[in-house]
Amino acid sequence: MEMLNTFIKEQFHISEDVLEYCIKKEQEIQSQFKRIEEIAEYNQLKVLAAMQKNKLSDVHFAATTGYGYNDLGRDVLEQIYADVFHAESGLVRPQLISGTHALTVALAGNLRPGDEILSPVGVPYDTLQGVIGIRKERGSLSEYGITYRQVDLLPDYSFDYPAIEKAIHAKTKLVTIQRSKGYAWRPAFTVDEIKELIAFIKSVKKDVICMVDNCYGEFVEITEPTEVGADLAVGSLIKNPGGGLAPIGGYIVGKEEYVENAAYRLTSPGLGKEVGATLGITSSFIQGFFMAPQVVCGSMKTALFASKIFEGLGYAVLPKSQDKRGDIVQLIQMDIPENVIAFCQGIQKGAPVDSYVTPEPWDMPGYDCPVIMAAGAFVQGSSIELSADAPIKPPYNVYMQGGLSWHHGKMGVMMGLQTMRDKNLIEINKLK
Repeated sequence: MEMLNTFIKEQFHISEDVLEYCIKKEQEIQSQFKRIEEIAEYNQLKVLAAMQKNKLSDVHFAATTGYGYNDLGRDVLEQIYADVFHAESGLVRPQLISGTHALTVALAGNLRPGDEILSPVGVPYDTLQGVIGIRKERGSLSEYGITYRQVDLLPDYSFDYPAIEKAIHAKTKLVTIQRSKGYAWRPAFTVDEIKELIAFIKSVKKDVICMVDNCYGEFVEITEPTEVGADLAVGSLIKNPGGGLAPIGGYIVGKEEYVENAAYRLTSPGLGKEVGATLGITSSFIQGFFMAPQVVCGSMKTALFASKIFEGLGYAVLPKSQDKRGDIVQLIQMDIPENVIAFCQGIQKGAPVDSYVTPEPWDMPGYDCPVIMAAGAFVQGSSIELSADAPIKPPYNVYMQGGLSWHHGKMGVMMGLQTMRDKNLIEINKLK
């Protein structure tokens, strides 16, 4: 251990006081690490069982081109996803370029003019606002006569059930539930909370489609939303389920009818899931899915470690180190912009890719203020790899997520803290 600590100090320029503080905090959360590892083991065996059930073979790694007819690997992969998520059907495609795109396809495939979307968890993530038409964008669902309403969470972040019941009416076709917090200061929802919410919604209107934006939540618990009543769950392969190996892609799992509707929107009416070449990346999708429980385990440990580190320094964090987690994202309220920038620059210094780059806030399209993003990833935009980003506006919350391995995530957090110390933003006595 002494050799390791010496290497950390010499190679990564971590000061003695920062290292001692971080080692102390890591020791205090060992029992929680054990619980995270138990969840990862369960999910790993769940994925293994699905692959064995579907007789996964190396013939399924072959590439298809053109129309992609009779793509055996694609079909097996989608059945593996369906089995792991306890769903009737799955759509897992490289043509789904992001989580936002997968959500757009699921919404557009299952909604028609005159239908209404309801969000019972407040305003959705920034990019989805343009899709729905909350923020005016060309081609939004609102241009096709699809309306939207929302019910905000209560001050304690719980669901406002009376208001939700009142908001559901004859035109309500689909309820969208964002599991993670986006750029909001609220906890991610656990699967049990989602189960309760869906049961209530179905008691008010049985035939409403309940869709969960599952981004950042896959494999965080031993159950998924489609096991507790969700008709659809949607996510990105460059987040949790891609395991850091998927170079692109998204997934939609759930009831066969609704998945098929989404497939018709992704390709064309009459073709649906029958076409779509995989161009040789199916093996990365399958292996990434196999690795995903372990990668999510590392991300969860990294998030918990960051929570404990900054909680000990007196910063507001969400979730707190003792809270049950619904996603891999860790929020830290940094109080001043200089803290945000220094932390993100430290995360970038700890990256395997572009560690020499210094991120700065910029006017990123789709956001209402400058945003800083730190990410040195093997896959562009991958947020299962260690990253941190933040809108530069009060109360200066930074959103950290990912880490392909716990040991890298740990180093990234320490370098974020060290950069803040080097800029005299943290008092040395606070670290003792």
